[in-house]
Amino acid sequence: MNHVDGYCERVGPALWAEPLNAVSNVAFLVACAVLLIRSRHRTLPILLGVVGLCSLSFHTYAVGVTAALDSLSILVFVLVAVVALTRYGLGVRAGLAWIAAPAFVVFAVFVDVLLALAGRQYTLGGYLPAALALAGFAVALRSRGLGVATGVFAVSLTLRTLDGPLCHAVPVGLHWGWHCLNAVVLYLVARDVDRRIR
Repeated sequence: MNHVDGYCERVGPALWAEPLNAVSNVAFLVACAVLLIRSRHRTLPILLGVVGLCSLSFHTYAVGVTAALDSLSILVFVLVAVVALTRYGLGVRAGLAWIAAPAFVVFAVFVDVLLALAGRQYTLGGYLPAALALAGFAVALRSRGLGVATGVFAVSLTLRTLDGPLCHAVPVGLHWGWHCLNAVVLYLVARDVDRRIR
């Protein structure tokens, strides 16, 4: 399998070549554990834990398969969260709420195409659609928690984006900060959903 090298901290193919990027995934697992204790519903907390494990696998054994699992785990969490917020936040009945998932995919493709046309398709790592959707739900639901999550996500996305450009100044990179802050974002989203489910 071909080795994947996309982060400042990784300087070789060794299993422990990204120590900070690997260890920072503990933040996802801690958030998962806290949610499992505090939440009545388990789906998003478990998916959050899966995100942490898939990211840990990628940042230790960086190959195509683990990279795909990393991205897929995040996508699944986002889609389930979008459907849950549509159902329990916006009050859309269960039979229609699932349409929010393919609608988000279409929206994400549209935004990414616009970024590509502007020559910036890789600038935000494909996460701008999720940031916009999160901000949209925060406004539509007048949710303080989702508003905070949107702000934290903006900071985490900035760290992820600057990981490469600032590699000369910060040799260990900034991607580990993306992990820690994103754990907070996913935690806040899962808590918001849990509070809305009757």
